[in-house]
Amino acid sequence: MRILLSFFFVLLTATVQAAAPELLLDVAHFRNEDRVVKGSVVELYATVPGTGLTYLRRAPKTFQAAAVLTLEILKADGQPAYQETVTLKPPVLSDTTAAIKNPISFQKRVTLPDGQYTVRARLRDQYKAGSETTVDRSLTLESDRKSAFLSDIVLLARPAAKSGAQDNFARGGLRLSRAPGGYYGRGTAQIFFYAELYQAPAGQPLKVRYRIASDEGGAAEAETTLDQAAQGKPTTIAGELPLGPLPSGQYIFTIEIRNAKNQLLTTQSTVLTRDMEDYAPAGATN
Repeated sequence: MRILLSFFFVLLTATVQAAAPELLLDVAHFRNEDRVVKGSVVELYATVPGTGLTYLRRAPKTFQAAAVLTLEILKADGQPAYQETVTLKPPVLSDTTAAIKNPISFQKRVTLPDGQYTVRARLRDQYKAGSETTVDRSLTLESDRKSAFLSDIVLLARPAAKSGAQDNFARGGLRLSRAPGGYYGRGTAQIFFYAELYQAPAGQPLKVRYRIASDEGGAAEAETTLDQAAQGKPTTIAGELPLGPLPSGQYIFTIEIRNAKNQLLTTQSTVLTRDMEDYAPAGATN
C-alpha cells in the first residue's frame, strides 16, 4: 500500500510540474532616442499560450482563463530597477476542447541607464494553485559606442507596416507585430524582422547581408544595399527573408553591415525556431 501511495504521489507531482503554464519572454534593447539621456530603451514582450491555462466556466458555453504576470528588471546588486504585475485574460471560449487556444501578450517599454541587469518574468495561473513559471534573461546595456553598431533584432509575425501611432508597438515609424519566442510555425513561408543601425558612417553606401544557418548546414541568405544611412538618428533595418525548403529546427538569423570594401562594420544575431507541424502563437499588435 505504501508503495502504491508513493507511486501516486510521484505521479501527481510530475503532473503538476508538467502542467505549469508556458511563458515566452522576448527582450530587445535599443539606444535611447533622447541623446541627452545616456542609456537604452528595453522592450519586454511576454506571451502566454492559451493552451497551458486553466479555463473556468462562467456561464453556459462561456469559459475564461486568467494569468498573473510579474515582470522585473534587477540591477547587478539585486535591487529592482523596474517591477510591474498585470493580470492577463485571453479571449473567452465557448468550447475548451479546441486544439488551438488564443495566446495573450503584454509589452512594456522601459528606459534604463547602461549596465548589467537580470530580466525576470513570473507567471501564475490564477485558477490553479501552485502553478507558476519563472523565466530569467541576462541583459547588458551599452549604448555609448563610437563605432557603428546594431540594436537587438526583433523577429516579427508579419511585415512591419508604416504607422503614425505612438505606443509600445511602434518604432521607427513602423508598427511591429512580434513573433513570440522567435517561433515560426506551420504555414509560415518567410521571416520578418526589424533592427536599428547606429553610428553608421556618413556619405557612403553600405551592404546589408542577411543569413539563416543551422548546425546541420541548412541555410538561406540575401543581400541588399543601403544607399545612405540616416544622419544623427537610427537607420531602420526592416525586411523579410524566405525560409524556402528549410526543415523544422532551430536556426541562427544574422544581420551583417559591411562597407563598400566589403569590410564588416557590425553584426547582430538572434535565434529562431521553425516548426512544420504546429501553428505558432500569433503576435499581438495592441
